[in-house]
Parts: sequence; C-alpha cells; structure tokens
Amino acid sequence: MTVLSLTITAAVIIILLIASAFFSSSETALTAASEARMRSLAAKGNERASAYERLSQHRDLLISSLLIGNNLVNVLATSLATSVMITLLGESGVVIATILMTIILVLFAEVIPKTFAINHADDFALSVSRPVSIIVFVLKPFSISLRWIVHILIGNHNTRDVYREEELRGMIEIHASGSDSDAREQSAMLSSVLDLGEVMVDEVMTHRASVAMIDASHDIDAVFMQVMSSPYTRHPVYSGKQDNIIGVLHVKALLRAMGEAANNKKLEQIATTDIAAEPYFIPETTLLMNQLQAFRHRREHFAVVVDEYGDFRGIVTLEDILEEIVGEIDDEHDESITGIWPQDDGSWIIEGDTTIRDINRALDFNLPDDDAATLAGLVINESRTIPLPGQEFRFYQVRFRILRRNRNKIERVRIWPEPNHPDQNTKKTEESE
Repeated sequence: MTVLSLTITAAVIIILLIASAFFSSSETALTAASEARMRSLAAKGNERASAYERLSQHRDLLISSLLIGNNLVNVLATSLATSVMITLLGESGVVIATILMTIILVLFAEVIPKTFAINHADDFALSVSRPVSIIVFVLKPFSISLRWIVHILIGNHNTRDVYREEELRGMIEIHASGSDSDAREQSAMLSSVLDLGEVMVDEVMTHRASVAMIDASHDIDAVFMQVMSSPYTRHPVYSGKQDNIIGVLHVKALLRAMGEAANNKKLEQIATTDIAAEPYFIPETTLLMNQLQAFRHRREHFAVVVDEYGDFRGIVTLEDILEEIVGEIDDEHDESITGIWPQDDGSWIIEGDTTIRDINRALDFNLPDDDAATLAGLVINESRTIPLPGQEFRFYQVRFRILRRNRNKIERVRIWPEPNHPDQNTKKTEESE
C-alpha cells in the first residue's frame, strides 16, 4: 500500500468517524429535545423547529434511519482500518485494529458526541433537524423494510400514549420539588388541570342541603327578601317539592323585572316562574373537563346536578370548576366560614358536609375520596356504621371524633392528625368513654 493510498484511506476513516459522531449526537439530541419548546418555536414560524416537528411525527423512521447510517459508517470505518492494519502488520493487525477502533469509536463517536448533545439538546436538535430530514428521506425505503421485519418478529406494541399523562405528572412533580412557593403553586395548578379528566361533578358540587332555593309559590316580596339576604346571584326555583326544579332565578333578572313593574305599578303581578331561566340539568357522573367545555359551549355558569333517577342532588357552577384549578376564589359577597376551624390543641373542627378534597387542600392531608365525597361520608364508609356523638375512629393516620349528629346525618367532627401512626392504612374503631 503506497503512502498516497494510506493517506486517502486514513482521511476516509476520519470522515466516517465524524459521520458516526454526527449520527450518534443527532439521535441523542432529537430524542432528548423538549417537544413543548419545539412546538412553541414552530408555532412562531421557526423553520428548523418545524423540521423537528415533522421528524418527531415519524419517530420510528427517524431512529431507524439514524441507526442504519451510524452502523453503516462504523462498519465501513472498522473494515478500512482492519485492512490497513493487516497490510502493515500482517495477521496481528486484526487484533490491533479491533482494539484501536473500539476505543476510538466509543470515545470519539459515542461518548463525547452524545454527552455534548444531551447537554445542548434543544439547540443541537434545531441545528441538525434539516440535514437529518434529508438522511431520513434518502434512507426511508430501508427504514420501512426494517420496520416491516421488526413488526413481523415482535409485533407493534406502542404504549407511549398510555404513559404520556404519567410522564407529564412526573415532570410537574420534578418541577415542584425543591422549588419556591410560587413554583409549587404553579405545579399544583397544572396537576389540578390533569385531574379535571378524572374528577366528577358530584365531588365538587354544592349539596342540595346547602343550596339556597326559592319556592315558586312565594310572592315577589318574599323572593326579593330571600335573594337579598343570600350571597349568591343564581337560585334554583322549585315547585311543590324541592326535587321539582323548574327554573333558575338570576338576581339581575329579578331586579330588572321589579324595576320595570315598579314603573308600571304592577309589582304584585310578577311571577317568579316568568323571570326564571330554564334549568340546565347534568348527571352527577359528568367529568369536570367535559362540564367545563359544556359551560363554554352553552355560555352557562350554573348547572343543576341530578342522579341516575333524576332526583335533585345539588348544583355546580363554573367557579366551582375553576377553584379546582386555582384554589378558592373569594369575593366581597362570599361567606368567610368554610366549615373548618383550627383549635388550640392542634385539632380541627369540621362540618360533616365539607368535601374531602377541600380538607386535603386546606390541611395538606391525603384522605381518599374514591368512595365518599364528604367527611361524613368518609367516616360512615370506613366505620361501616352511622356513629353516635362521642365515638372515635382512627384511619389513614387521622383520628376522628363525632361531635354532633342530627338523625342519620353527621354534622360536625373533630379530627387530629397522627403522623406517627404505625400503619397509614390501619383502621381502628373505638368508642370513647
């Protein structure tokens, strides 16, 4: 082998090693880059980000093409190096070429390029997206053939979409860990948005026992006094029994009708049923995400919740759903009493109809709300009885004492946290003396 041919061969090997480094680093950068940032850049008109978007839509072709190109140049570089070593050193050149190329390929074509790519994933992905697009197009026939062979051998089991939500929740938790209070609050809001697709309206609605309702048979003066003493702007109107909801009265509609009637001196002729809007009924099993979209589509803020038998269960508002995301939203007319009162001994006295979700948020507890929506429901569900005042229960690292019961309704409970309880899931029931 002449000096010229040896020089040309060495130059080709160096070029192949550079190509191998390019394929390795491109694969790492394109798979590690932030899809959210790339999508944002593409929406702003960034051409390189748009190229990345097109590549990410066919990730299997992308990986196949890069692997084909990487293995092709690695094998060719190793073969040329082995040929040169055999010419120079004889049969022992095979061993030397193998050891030398392994070190060079691992160090300069794998470790260094991939380390650089992972540390500059987004910028590097933008830089290589266009040339990689050309490579994917050229190698597409080979990639499709390989994909077909792989599909025959191991099948096609794509679970990426199944775990996408878990991945997103994990990213939110990572963002919150070790961050300041603002970051943790933002993470909690993002997690709450994901929860909208799992929480039903019966978990956030105002129960019928707490709903301010208007009897359609009352005269307008009585209705006006009731509305003025209420902190709410919308009130369900019933006829006969409270399950028979026939409308929803808005305070603006009432005041407008009374103003017009006062001018004509016909105030006594106003009928509540004439100024009440048609009620919007929804089932209690409606998911919050679906209900939020329904509110937007219908331009509604208020819905009457019914069960599977059509019986009145409560009401849910747009504010209730938004509060699931951002927390409590109070205005100058909201009542300050939330049903949770801290005590000097470290306990809390809580109304029985307070929702478990509100308790978990206010006290940083982790009480389950799968089988019961309120504190009273949780106690009844876990104790398998309707307890008497004075009885105590311990479950989920919390101690519960029944303070007040009205017929079969638990109205007030005192709770204590027990962080040192030996088993969080142990349920111990005892009656206090």
